Amino acid sequence: MAKRVESWVVADDVWERVEPLMPLRLAAHRVSGRKPGAGRPPKPARQVLEAVVHGLRTGGQWKALPKERLASASAIHQRFLEWAAAGFFDALWKGLAE
Repeated sequence: MAKRVESWVVADDVWERVEPLMPLRLAAHRVSGRKPGAGRPPKPARQVLEAVVHGLRTGGQWKALPKERLASASAIHQRFLEWAAAGFFDALWKGLAE
């Protein structure tokens, strides 16, 4: 029997197409005003994207996402806003349609 893959997990072949479309992230201290190196390191972009896909697939709220598996609701929401402002989702839609 084949191993079951969660429907929100980003497959390796899809990630290879998505990763080049990701906008560069500003350093956390430039966004928040904190000193460089302060706070937790950011979650990997792939993990955050999987959290966004999970929310879209389940129709759940950011706070309903499994924090232990994905990331905190505030981290996911913040990165989602950054990506939306950078036009990532438009680029993603066009890039995956090709």
